[in-house]
Amino acid sequence: MTCTICKQGDTSPGRVTVKLERGAAVILVRDVPVDVCGDCYEYYLTEDVASEVYARADEAAKRNAEVEIIRYAA
Repeated sequence: MTCTICKQGDTSPGRVTVKLERGAAVILVRDVPVDVCGDCYEYYLTEDVASEVYARADEAAKRNAEVEIIRYAA
């Protein structure tokens, strides 16, 4: 697909680290499967992957984690 941000690059499969903040918590989810733009490096998550990443961030926030690093594994 063509990147919706830069409108120049095409996306291809890759893996990134996603940083989320929930209240006072900072959650890093590593090795998240995404489509990445080859020009601007913007990344796109599928709906299923995004739901999983957000659920893990919410769980960390509920445990009152300040900083948590999680490896994505579907």
